[in-house]
Amino acid sequence: MAAQSPRPFLIPPQSPSGPPRSPDLTGQPARIPTGVPDFDYLTGGLPSGSVVLLWGEAGAGHQEFALTSAVHLMLHYDFPRLHEFYLGSAKGPFVYPEGVVYVSTSRSKSQVLDEVRGSFESTYGEVLGRHLNFLDLSREYFQDTVVPSAWASVPSALLGARSSTVGADNGPLRALADGIDQAAGRQLVIIDSLTDLLVRKGVEASDLLTLLKGLRRRAKEWNAIVYLILSEGVAPAAVEQAVIDSVDGVLHFSWTTSPSHSHRQRTMLIEKFMPVLARVPAEYQGRFVIRVGAANGLVTTQYERI
Repeated sequence: MAAQSPRPFLIPPQSPSGPPRSPDLTGQPARIPTGVPDFDYLTGGLPSGSVVLLWGEAGAGHQEFALTSAVHLMLHYDFPRLHEFYLGSAKGPFVYPEGVVYVSTSRSKSQVLDEVRGSFESTYGEVLGRHLNFLDLSREYFQDTVVPSAWASVPSALLGARSSTVGADNGPLRALADGIDQAAGRQLVIIDSLTDLLVRKGVEASDLLTLLKGLRRRAKEWNAIVYLILSEGVAPAAVEQAVIDSVDGVLHFSWTTSPSHSHRQRTMLIEKFMPVLARVPAEYQGRFVIRVGAANGLVTTQYERI
């Protein structure tokens, strides 16, 4: 795989405070890298068992962050040297998910993989396809709606030996809980998306929030990382805030403009994440300017104080 360096933004080596110190990790939860250069260097990765909300404006990078993280982490198994290249100078020590569970409410496995193949270098689709455990909730999501059943048909068994009773007549929330529970273990779980669930008729926000609180507890037992994808502004402000309060961490993605530039740029802000923010030196607590490219996925290009 030919790739350019994914680390165009480098923290100055002569920073007054120096690089982030490596604190004593004895007795603390293991950390899992995101695979996004510089972010892992500054934060030391994410505590295992974290439920992380990737929240932002349409196209601002939250889905790309999840996919980049999934592929770069699985490179640890397929191409260790390439994985180290993407990890940059982050030192760890790190532990790694054993696979990727992708939960889709309305898209098929082939649609997701085709999107990855069409967007990124060919290795991304190959690596993700090898390690992907796909949970398709289309049947439960579209039942009792105007969508014809043929449009939402699922042609093969899901999650291997998934029981035929999983999610039966209980709607997408129960199917989501049962499906993830069957795939329990040290996994990277991507739920795509909370947006679909919050706008679906018959799904009560209170039920979804209760599910998230239960998932937050269960993920600690699995030592998993769970990414929840949510588009900003879809739910009422009070519901959005309740979702934020129900997860461990929030990464906020947005489009910004500068008075000195005519173009927009994507940015990422650690909105909430105490075990992560506590490790970021004060001079670097701001927002990341990010870029999404075919060769490297999502990378940081510079850093802005706000």
